[in-house]
Amino acid sequence: MPKKITITEGEFAGWQTYDLHDTFDTVVGPFYGKPDPDGHMRCAFRAEQKHMNAGGRMHGGCLMTFADIAMFQIAYQEMEGASGVTVQLDSTFIDGGYVGELIEATGQVTKAGKSLIFVRGQINTGDRLLMTFSGVIRKFTPR
Repeated sequence: MPKKITITEGEFAGWQTYDLHDTFDTVVGPFYGKPDPDGHMRCAFRAEQKHMNAGGRMHGGCLMTFADIAMFQIAYQEMEGASGVTVQLDSTFIDGGYVGELIEATGQVTKAGKSLIFVRGQINTGDRLLMTFSGVIRKFTPR
């Protein structure tokens, strides 16, 4: 399991990220997470040029990658230290993000069983809804 790192400086001071050297996450991130006062996880990143498509709006694949990572943050307590893989991720694109915007994901676990966790959420920037998502995580014990 990757090591959690608490950010100590800058915009995301107090947020956590993971030590994910040499993985896809380092190419598209960094992405951060922290619990809201109600205990639900909030994930975020600051949109950069590398997240945009040729039309100057956030690439849909970036939003889907962020949703996938946010699902695991949202389901963190239900994961109980197990590993997991995404077995389904559905998305509805509503609006596009732009360079410089704070992109945030929130959501909830709708059902957690022994091996499957069902999650739904939304991605916003300020008051603008960018995407809704739902997905299923399969838990497993690493070999």
